[in-house]
Amino acid sequence: MSDLMEHQSATKAKPSSAQRRYLERGLSEPGGKLPLFDQDGQRIKDKTIRSCLSKGWCEPWYRNPIKPDWLVCKLTSAGRAVLGKEKR
Repeated sequence: MSDLMEHQSATKAKPSSAQRRYLERGLSEPGGKLPLFDQDGQRIKDKTIRSCLSKGWCEPWYRNPIKPDWLVCKLTSAGRAVLGKEKR
């Protein structure tokens, strides 16, 4: 599948409120890094992160050697598009 087709299909779906809150946090972070914890210090649910990964809205950034089960991700161009915040 071409990048354009993947981008278009990823932007057709609408994020849930939890997904949107998670993805929006990457807009202000260097490199689009997404958080492991929410504004209240609670860990972001794996279900939220994995669903965003499956839709192409984020991608794995690196593995945390201390906590290998934690998914450290960054926002993708499809993630920015679904939020209406494409990079210019």
